[in-house]
Amino acid sequence: MKPKLLLRIASVLMLLHAIGHSIGAMTWKKAPDATIQNVVDSMQNNHFDFMGRSTSLGLFYNGYGIIMIGVLLLLTIQLWQLAVEPNRKTILLLSVFLLFMGTCELIWFFPFAAAFSLLAGLITFYSYFKTKP
Repeated sequence: MKPKLLLRIASVLMLLHAIGHSIGAMTWKKAPDATIQNVVDSMQNNHFDFMGRSTSLGLFYNGYGIIMIGVLLLLTIQLWQLAVEPNRKTILLLSVFLLFMGTCELIWFFPFAAAFSLLAGLITFYSYFKTKP
């Protein structure tokens, strides 16, 4: 397989990851049962002062989710652009980052999300070796 196709596949995987994450980030406040809803409500309703602002863990969680959507979309765009103009150092750096991100997702989140990042990382790493120096 050519590096261009490999990087485009990795890009599409990250786009799918971004879409799935967006759905999750926008619907996390609707819990599937009462126990989880109590936790969500506590995260949203217990405010505290932090760096001159009244905030909650719910606001932090929501903000991190939105920031992550941006990161996933940036990775999608970067991988797509690298397919057009391959840069071996950037491909290697992105593959390491994707593998790191996938490992973190596997440890602290869940396997379905991790699969997208790990697979994109492996494909990107493979494209590194297929790209001419």
